[in-house]
Amino acid sequence: MTKYFLSLPHDSAEEPTMESMDPAELQEVIAAVGAFNTAIQEAGAFVTAGGLQPPSTATTVDYTGDSPVLTPGPFVKADEYLGGFWIIEAENDDVAIEWTKQASRALRSRIEVRALQEEPGA
Repeated sequence: MTKYFLSLPHDSAEEPTMESMDPAELQEVIAAVGAFNTAIQEAGAFVTAGGLQPPSTATTVDYTGDSPVLTPGPFVKADEYLGGFWIIEAENDDVAIEWTKQASRALRSRIEVRALQEEPGA
């Protein structure tokens, strides 16, 4: 089975977090995402998932030279950033897209889905 990366974009200008959401809306989203997570787990499609802190909390590490260079902040400036993700397993793109539709509905947000690269010859 192919593994797929479902990514949740966030607006960089706002850097939304669960703490910044309306509490009633947050509870609705948590319930919907919980139901989605249960469905993908019961289907055997769940691999892992997680939410990420905003880019302002990041440190970029570059050890391509003689010594490591640590820079506060993200490695790239962008209008949007990765706020969270799922990794799922699916038989094909169509199945992965069906799961992604459900994730998008649960989170009330756009979700991007892409297959992970496989080792050559795998």
